[in-house]
Amino acid sequence: MKNIKLKNKANDAIRKDDKIMKLGAQLYTVRNYIQNEKDLDFTLKKISEIGYRYVQISAIGKDIRPEKVKELCDRSSVEIVLTHSDINRILYDTDALIAEHDIMGCKYIGIGSMPDKYRTPEWVTHFADDFKEPAKKIAAAGKLMMYHNHNFEFEKINGTRIIEYLLEAFKPNEMGITLDTYWVQAAGADVCQWIDILKDRIPCVHLKDMAVVNQTPVMAPVMEGNLNFLAILNKLQSTNCEFALVEQDICQESPFDCLKKSYDNLMSVL
Repeated sequence: MKNIKLKNKANDAIRKDDKIMKLGAQLYTVRNYIQNEKDLDFTLKKISEIGYRYVQISAIGKDIRPEKVKELCDRSSVEIVLTHSDINRILYDTDALIAEHDIMGCKYIGIGSMPDKYRTPEWVTHFADDFKEPAKKIAAAGKLMMYHNHNFEFEKINGTRIIEYLLEAFKPNEMGITLDTYWVQAAGADVCQWIDILKDRIPCVHLKDMAVVNQTPVMAPVMEGNLNFLAILNKLQSTNCEFALVEQDICQESPFDCLKKSYDNLMSVL
């Protein structure tokens, strides 16, 4: 699989010589099929057959050891580039978690979501108090703690968005943002504007589209909904984005079919 390189399209400011991103799959999309070693092995083969060469490890069976995860990924010729890791392990088992990421060959250690208690006026600043030291330890190990956004981070507490509290509290080398295109759109925010704001913090992004069914927003394969992905992909070319990871939390059909549709649609603009 070749790295993402956008083709020149008429009336679009997309240049062939722009920075290259690498296309991957977020395994949370197929979480029901990765709960034991046998299923994970089979799923990784299907992911590889679609064409993906990079994966994010998320929501896999808890009994599958990092050594086995790496072995199975190597067998299917896919590289682990990001995880979503247990909050308590990031906080209280940081050294062991870093060692496991070394085994998997993975640089980016991800937080899937902010626990509820931090989403309040009383506790929003405590997130930085609690996670600052783990973030520094992760950075000292040559890795980066990544925070994945939903829509609630765009709520304002005392006039400041939750995401702005995070950006103020953590330096770019202490915390990156796994920008999720769907959830930015769901917050009523401008995806391209936030790509500009976060341009030095988004080595990994989640590509996820939004469609409308019966007047209700639904997640859709990339370029099958209403987000302007040519503009989004073009804007990402001017950032530090390394990995563009396809994710679809909720699928209207087989998640493998959704991943394939997203892959084929993205490859059509290469």
